[in-house]
Amino acid sequence: MKMTPDHWAYLTDYARSVFGAQDDHLAALRDASIAEGLPDIAVDPEVGRLLMILCASTRGRLAIELGTLGGYSGIWIARGLAPGGRLITIEPEPKHAEFAERQFVRAGVADRVELRLGAGLDVLPDLARELGPGSVDVVFLDAIKTEYPEYWTHVRPLIADGGLVLADNVYGSGWWIGDEADPTRNAVDRFNRTVAEDPDFEAVAVPIRSGVLIGRRMRAG
Repeated sequence: MKMTPDHWAYLTDYARSVFGAQDDHLAALRDASIAEGLPDIAVDPEVGRLLMILCASTRGRLAIELGTLGGYSGIWIARGLAPGGRLITIEPEPKHAEFAERQFVRAGVADRVELRLGAGLDVLPDLARELGPGSVDVVFLDAIKTEYPEYWTHVRPLIADGGLVLADNVYGSGWWIGDEADPTRNAVDRFNRTVAEDPDFEAVAVPIRSGVLIGRRMRAG
């Protein structure tokens, strides 16, 4: 069957209705963030649940998120951590960061979340030196799409054996079908292909929402 916009919309609505259960706080968080002027670009609940499940499938000791926004995805990730686990989430906008920190407190995960303010490409080099190779169990990329290939350069050495790289919007966000000269489309395509061809990783992108890449490190290198 050829995928059409109507078919895609139906499947998206179906996935949300079946797999998108969330607590009252998470259910209200999107509207609250929009009311405070944050963009309406948070992951959907079924993607959040996927992040939590995948995080729980690792050691769950340390996760890194690029793109905190209002804290929605970070709450799901934090809930998937092992006891004593920690999430470091990176956000360039002070207004978004302040909102997210309040949500982490309300969700009861503030004790396991550390928010670092700054642009991803500014924060990552120092973070990489601080943490060291093979120290991170989960990396979730959901920030500036044109920077995905550069994020990968910084986070790849950090991912532990059996650890995961996860990335949102890898099948597009309104721009994937169409102009092959679009720099966002081309950057994400380059990122997808780089991870898929990396001999140390097994990777797949699942067509949920706008596509979520899942890459697992098979061995260090």
